Amino acid sequence: MVQLYNLHPFGSQRVVPCKQEPAHFCCGPDVLFVASTAASCRVEVFAVRDQGRCEPLGSFATLGPVLRMAHSSAGDYLVTIEEKSKATFLRAYMNWRCMSAGSSRVCVRMVGHKMEESYSETLKEQMSVVEMPLSDPPLCISCCPINGDLLVGCKNKLVMFCLKYLVINENLTVLDFERSLILHIDNLIPTEVVFCARHIALTTELDVLILKLELVQQSAGKTEQCTQGVSAVEKTKDESPSTHTLQLELDEYIICQKPVELLGEESKLCEIPIILESTELPTEDTKHFQVQYLLFRRFTPDQSPFGFCEETKLHSVQLLPVYRTAYEETENKRELLSLFCFFSLPHVGYLYSIGKLVELISTYQYSEKSEQAVLTPQFLHVITSENLQCFTVRCSAAAARDEDPYIDTTVKACPPVTLDVCTLRMQLFIGPRAICHFKNHIILLTKADTEDITERRKPTRRMLSRKADGIKSRTNSESEPGWNLYIINTVSTIQLYREMVDYSRTYENVKTESCIHLLSEAHLLIRAAIMDPHFLQSDEKEELLRAFRESCAFLGDCYSRFDTKDYHLALPYYRMSGLSVTEVLKRLVSEGDEIQTYEKGLIFYLTHSLNEDLNEELSKESGHKVLQIFCLADPVQLPHILCSPCMRNVCPLTAVKYLQKVEKLMPSVVLTLTKASLALKMGDLIMYEREMDSYKETILACGFTGQPQLLRQRKGGIVMPTEFAVHLKRVQPGLLVAATVALHENSKIELEEADTFFKMLCSSGENTVPQLLVDFWEALLVVCSQEEILQKLLLRVISQYVWRISKKQLPETKPLKTTEDLINSCNHFGLIFPWVTSIMSVECSSDKDCHEDISRLQSLLCSQSINVASALPVLEPLPEADSVGLTIRVLCNTRLGKFEEAIDQLLSRRPDAAVLYAQHELKGDKQALWWNKLLPELCKRTRLTGNDCPVLISSLKAETLSVVAVELELRDFVSLLPEDGTAAFFLPHLLHCSQRKLLA
Repeated sequence: MVQLYNLHPFGSQRVVPCKQEPAHFCCGPDVLFVASTAASCRVEVFAVRDQGRCEPLGSFATLGPVLRMAHSSAGDYLVTIEEKSKATFLRAYMNWRCMSAGSSRVCVRMVGHKMEESYSETLKEQMSVVEMPLSDPPLCISCCPINGDLLVGCKNKLVMFCLKYLVINENLTVLDFERSLILHIDNLIPTEVVFCARHIALTTELDVLILKLELVQQSAGKTEQCTQGVSAVEKTKDESPSTHTLQLELDEYIICQKPVELLGEESKLCEIPIILESTELPTEDTKHFQVQYLLFRRFTPDQSPFGFCEETKLHSVQLLPVYRTAYEETENKRELLSLFCFFSLPHVGYLYSIGKLVELISTYQYSEKSEQAVLTPQFLHVITSENLQCFTVRCSAAAARDEDPYIDTTVKACPPVTLDVCTLRMQLFIGPRAICHFKNHIILLTKADTEDITERRKPTRRMLSRKADGIKSRTNSESEPGWNLYIINTVSTIQLYREMVDYSRTYENVKTESCIHLLSEAHLLIRAAIMDPHFLQSDEKEELLRAFRESCAFLGDCYSRFDTKDYHLALPYYRMSGLSVTEVLKRLVSEGDEIQTYEKGLIFYLTHSLNEDLNEELSKESGHKVLQIFCLADPVQLPHILCSPCMRNVCPLTAVKYLQKVEKLMPSVVLTLTKASLALKMGDLIMYEREMDSYKETILACGFTGQPQLLRQRKGGIVMPTEFAVHLKRVQPGLLVAATVALHENSKIELEEADTFFKMLCSSGENTVPQLLVDFWEALLVVCSQEEILQKLLLRVISQYVWRISKKQLPETKPLKTTEDLINSCNHFGLIFPWVTSIMSVECSSDKDCHEDISRLQSLLCSQSINVASALPVLEPLPEADSVGLTIRVLCNTRLGKFEEAIDQLLSRRPDAAVLYAQHELKGDKQALWWNKLLPELCKRTRLTGNDCPVLISSLKAETLSVVAVELELRDFVSLLPEDGTAAFFLPHLLHCSQRKLLA
C-alpha cells in the first residue's frame, strides 16, 4: 500500500497583511481575527475573499493580551480570554462588524445586564463588549457551532453560558448570555475543551474525557444537583490514616499510571465524578440535564525515541459535526447526522466516531513531532517543525453509514471506514507554529529561527506561489523578522478529484490495491463535498454529482477488471454510476480480443444485472459478446443469461450452439427448457417437442422454478407472459398451471402476480377471471399450507363459482379437473352430503348447465376448511328460491351451528330431506334436536295439513318416531306426543319403546 501519494491539495498562498506579530487567530464564516502579541493588545479583522485575498476590516483594542480566542458563527460573536495585571478576563465582542462602516464607538456591559430602551438603541451603531465574571480564572473556551452556546473551562469546573436573543423592539435584537450550568469536576484542570450539540470533549495533559449532556424530564421550579460517580469528599472520608501516610511517601516519586481506554458505558468507570449545578433562573422551560459518559482515554508519557517524557502532551482536541445530506432546495435546516472527535499526541493522532457507538475510526502516525492539527470533513492537516501535512479521513464513510445503515448492499456501496489512511501531501514550510481552517482555506502561522531566515533567503528553495499583494505588509512590523501569517487556498474538490483519478492510472497495472485505494479516496472526497450543508448552493453542484457517478464507475471498473476478494462490489458501484449494461461492456470488453480473460467481478455484475428485470435490451452484437464471456468464464450460467429480457435480440441459432456445448458437460432441466424456448423462437417445433419429451411433465414443472423468466418477465414493472407461456397455454395448459403452482410455492411469484399473469395470458379484462386462473387456484389449494393464503384462495374460487351459477355462465375452456378429481386430490373439497344430493336430484334443467360449479361450491362447503362467516357476503347473489340456494344456505347455517334454522328451512321447502339431514347432522350432543325440535315440528305441520302431506307423515312415521322411541324413556316419549293425535298412529312406536324397557 502506498503511504504517501504526493498529490497537490494546496493551491496558491497569500500573506495576511498583519501590522503586528500574531499571537492567536481564529476564523469566522468570511473573516479572520488576528490577536497580536503582548505589545499592542489589539485584534485585527480581515475579510477573506476569493482565492484567499485579505482585506482589512478594522481593528479593536482588548483589555490586555489575548490568551485564547474563538468565534461563533451562531450569533457572529468573538469571545476571548484576556490577561491584565496578572488577572484573566472572559469577554465577548458583539456587533464588531460596525467597525467596517467606520464606527469606533464601543460600549462595555456585564452579562445579564438589563438594558434601558434609550441605551439599547445606540447598540445598532457600536460594538458591544460583554464581560462575563467567573469565580475562577478561565483556562479555555469553546463555542457550539450549532446554537452558539459558550463553554468555559476552569480549574475543577466547566461553566456553560447559553446564547440569548433579546428582542428590544421590532427593529433591534441584542445578543446576551445566561450562565445556565456548571459542571463540577474534582481534581481536573482542563487544557482544552470543545463543545458541540451538547457534547463536551476536554483534555488534560494526558487524559481525554468525552461527555454528553442529556435532557431529563423534571418539574419546573426545582433546581437540583445531579451527581454521577463518587465525590472527592466521600473518597477522602473513606481513606484510612495509613493510606494518607503512604501518599506522603509516594509524593517523592513520579507515578506513571497505566494507559486506559474506556468506551461507551464502560467510560463511567473512569472515576471522574461530575456534579451538575443549574444556575439559570427556573421557569417552565428550564432545561434539566444529566451526564452521559462516552469516552475516557488516559495516556502515559511517551517513551519513544522521538521525544522526552515532558514533551508528551495532548493537543488539538476537536469535535467535527457532519450533517445529513440535503436533497431538497427548500430544506435550509441543517440536521446533525454524525459527530467525530479528534485529539493528538506529538507523534500520533486519534479519530473517534461519537454516535450510537463510540469507536476508534483511524489512527494517524506522524513522521515527526506535531505542533498542532486541524480536522475537516475531508482532510486532517497537521503541522510539524518543518511541514504542513495533509492526511485523508474517514468521516464521510462513517457518516454515509449513519445516514443509510443498509448502504453495503447489491444496490449501494461505500468504501469502508477501516480503509487505510494515507498522506496526500507533505508541504515544506519554515517554522510552522499554529494552524486553523475554514471553508477551503488554511491559515498558517510560521516563525523561523535566525538560522532559518538566512537559509530561506537562498533562491534555491521555493514554496507555493505567493501573491504579490501581501508581501509589503510587514514593512512596518515592530516585531523581529521571521514570522508570516499565510492563507493557503486548498484546491477545489473537483480539481483534486481529477488529480487523484489521473494519479490512480499509474497503479492500474502495477499495484491493484493502491489503484483501488486512491479511487476510494477520490470517491470519499466527493461524498464529503455532497454532505456539506452548503452543497445545494454550490456552483459545483452538478459537477460534483457527475464526479460522484464517475467515481462509482471507476471503482466498478476496478472491481471488474482486477482479481480482488471484494469483486462483488462491482455490482453496487456500477448501479450507483447509472451506467447501462451496454456501456459497461464497452468500458471493459476489447473488440476483437479473443484471448481476453474475464474476472469474477464482471461475471458477478453481469449475472445479477441480466437475471433481474431490466428495461434495457442489448444489441445483437452485445448479446453475442455476453454469450462469449459466459461460455469462457461461467458456462453454467448461460441458460439463465439467455432467459433475461436484456437478451431478446440475441440470435437464437447462435444461442442454441452455445447451449449444446454446455449440455455435453453439464445437462440440466433449465438448459433443456431454454433450448425449447429458443426452438419456439426459431419456429422449429420438431426440436421443441424433442426437448420437451426429454423429461417427465412433473420434472419440467419443477424445472421452471430454476428460471421463472422462461414463463414470465417484467416490462415497466408489469408481469408479462413469454412466448413459451403462450405456447404452453395452447398445447399443455396443465403443465403451465403446474409450473406456476411450483413458482408460487418456491416464492418465485406472488398470488397477485399470478392473477395478472393468467389474465394477460388469456387476454382477459381486469374484472374477468379466465378458467385457467381458476384451474391455478384449484391446483394451488391442493398444495397450499399457509392459512392466510388458503382463505384467500377459497374465497376467490367460491366467488367465481357463485358468479358463474348466478349468471348461468359457462367457463370459456374446459376445467383441467372434475369435481371428483378435486375431491379425491384435495382435502379442502369434501364429499357432498346425502341430503344435499337428495335435494339436488330434483333440479331444474337450467342448473344442469352449471352442474360442475354447483358441485364444487357444495363440496367446498361440505368440508371444514372455509371460514363460512367471511364467505356469506360472497354467497349472497345465489337466489333462495331454487335448490342450489337452499342447499347453500342450509350448509352455511349448519357450519355456523344454527341447526334449528336449518331444520326450519328444510321443513318449509324440502321436508323429505329433513330426516336425511337429521340422520347426517343431528348426532352426539345435537341428537336432542330430534325430539325437542324435529318431532314437534313434524307433528305440528302434519296436523295443519292433514293427510294432504304424505311426505311429512312418512318422515314422521318412518324415521323420526323410530329414532325417538329408541332414544327416550317411555314417560318422556309419551309426554312429547300431541294430545289430539291418533292412538293407532303412535301405538307401534309406544309398544316398541315399552318393550325396549322390559328387555333392558
